[in-house]
Amino acid sequence: MNAKKYFGTDGIRGLANQFPMTAEVALRIGIATGLFIAKDKTAKRVIIAKDTRLSGYMLESSLTSGLTSVGLDVFLLGPMPTPAVSMLIKSMRADLGIMISASHNTYEYNGIKIFGPDGYKLDDSDELEIEGILGNIDSYDLSSQIVGKAKRIDDAQARYIEYVKGTLDRDINFDGIKVVIDSAHGAAYKVAPLALWELGAKVISIGDCPNGKNINHEYGSTSLNNLKKAVSNHNADIGIALDGDADRIIVIDETGHIVDGDALLAIIATEWKKLGKLNKDSVVATILSNVGLDNYFSREKMKLYRTNVGDRYVSQFMRENGYNIGGEQSGHIIIGDYSTTGDGLLAAIQILSIMKKSNKKISALARLIKIVPQIQRNYKIRDYEKINTDDIDEIHKIGQERIKEKGRILVRLSGTEPLIRVMGESQDEKYLNQTLDYLMNLIEKRFN
Repeated sequence: MNAKKYFGTDGIRGLANQFPMTAEVALRIGIATGLFIAKDKTAKRVIIAKDTRLSGYMLESSLTSGLTSVGLDVFLLGPMPTPAVSMLIKSMRADLGIMISASHNTYEYNGIKIFGPDGYKLDDSDELEIEGILGNIDSYDLSSQIVGKAKRIDDAQARYIEYVKGTLDRDINFDGIKVVIDSAHGAAYKVAPLALWELGAKVISIGDCPNGKNINHEYGSTSLNNLKKAVSNHNADIGIALDGDADRIIVIDETGHIVDGDALLAIIATEWKKLGKLNKDSVVATILSNVGLDNYFSREKMKLYRTNVGDRYVSQFMRENGYNIGGEQSGHIIIGDYSTTGDGLLAAIQILSIMKKSNKKISALARLIKIVPQIQRNYKIRDYEKINTDDIDEIHKIGQERIKEKGRILVRLSGTEPLIRVMGESQDEKYLNQTLDYLMNLIEKRFN
């Protein structure tokens, strides 16, 4: 298992009011994170944003209390997309950024994502250091700390909208494009429709009425039926689905078909290569991306590199190797010239720009990549902490031996939910399903 007790694939995540997503633990996380960043004696400023979950109020207050107790000033942004935190860290000259969100999970969950002063998510070594401080907070003399203050920022949304709009050439607008935007009742429910409208699109907004409990419920990138209906009913050119914190995007084309992160990555990379903007003619994806992506990039004389699952690992690899386009099949699209993390709205604007300049429908652009049939299944684990990764590795090997040259199998632990995820790819869908059935039965016997 991961040596980290609190941090997973994308920050700290869990059920609200259960460990580690309690007010008490959030307070201690605030203290520990504040002590971590305060190693630099000049560090003073932290920004905090959240999505629309009811528990966000609780965690925001606790984190603020912890951070101010060790002398840091906190600026509260309210509901904002995760990528806005990354951008505003630099805009506001902050030393740290925190996003309170459980991304695509339902409202019962919440999470804490931490960004460093460079706008990038903290790496594993930084997270381990914070956990070390967490385990020894009682040894710190907090009475010696000067208490900081907290303030709400009213124009954060406008700042982010202007930044995103500024990534386009001034002569580009979306006049004549009818867009349905689904914000999943989440963090982008105001900024996404407004940004697209300001750029000239005819906007139909759905999933834009958060009540604290409906985030990602029947709307957003993991629930596409309502978006498909809206695209059809309004005869729209494109449907755009974001998730709860708006760091990922899935598209519905004008015919009702899904255009996933792999296809969007191919569309953007192809355009950027044509313009001479694709660094080293290379793209970064994860081990979950469809093999069809490999095949397409190979044909088009582009290189594809793969990382572990999680947009932070994609971003890290891009940064270390000088690549500027990367992402995940799930819809995290990282455009390194403008963002350090997945940004659904930014990716949407790129896609709309390509549609406008090429005068092509999104369905035609998506035909670039021929997807190999891929099936994913999940097994819910009762006792996540007792899972041995050696057992997971063994099942993975068994699966790959069964499918052999007909495709590939991937068995892994989810980094965000108590699940074993099984993914398979093969042109022979019947044999693929048989293989997955066998593996799921094996997992049931092994872990039940």
